[in-house]
Amino acid sequence: MAAMKPRTGDGPMEAEREPRGLIVLRVPLEGGGRLVVSVNETEAKELHKVLAGVIKK
Repeated sequence: MAAMKPRTGDGPMEAEREPRGLIVLRVPLEGGGRLVVSVNETEAKELHKVLAGVIKK
């Protein structure tokens, strides 16, 4: 059985491209753990556009 490691929200936000072409985004969460989202190129561009619309300049 694998050892259980504590999961914390500490650490940077990360994004990487997997060999099969998906983009994986890892976001630390306030209460601990990480939100992991896999998106394709089209979905990543849409996410970028949506976030750009709400970011203060």
